[in-house]
Amino acid sequence: MKLTKAQAQANRAHVVKTASALFRERGYDGVGVVDLMAAAGFTQGGFYKQFRSKTDLMAESAACGIEQTVELTKGIGLSTFVNSYLSREHRDNRSAGCTMAALGSDAARQTQEVKRTFAAGIDSLLQALEKECPTSERTGNNEARAKSINTFAHIVGALVISRACPDDSPLADEILAVCRDKILDTLAEQEGVPPPAAAHAAQSDVA
Repeated sequence: MKLTKAQAQANRAHVVKTASALFRERGYDGVGVVDLMAAAGFTQGGFYKQFRSKTDLMAESAACGIEQTVELTKGIGLSTFVNSYLSREHRDNRSAGCTMAALGSDAARQTQEVKRTFAAGIDSLLQALEKECPTSERTGNNEARAKSINTFAHIVGALVISRACPDDSPLADEILAVCRDKILDTLAEQEGVPPPAAAHAAQSDVA
């Protein structure tokens, strides 16, 4: 039975989403075409009817994963995003987590096509984070842009280092906690509001 155009597009999208999760979990070299298609519920033969190469799928799936992260930034504010990003839940859930933290090192060794996808993805994430900056910072753009780059670079680095530690290592949690608190303190200072610890102390004094 011949597939309709709509069904073929749906199948392709399903393969892309499956690949996005598997690549984040295992890395680009840790997933072969056979295993990938099996996980998506298809045979290997169908792969080359949908994609020219694994590299094409790597680029497309990276864009898919990055878009998921962009969606998570919308309307929540930088501090809330940082709290969520540098959480144990995010650290331990690679397949549904940030593509940059999971595959950034892998992407550095890939083709220019894959690198261009990551560059475009980084830029889209930075733009999304800029929108969560105070209006006063967005007026000139430069301040909001710098703040977004600095924040994103720090949280990605912290997550990567934490994941490099054994899963049950106290150091893994310590890295997340220290970096999260320091970044949140910096954001609070920049926005002219009490940092979380100070705010909590003030609330305790009032009580």
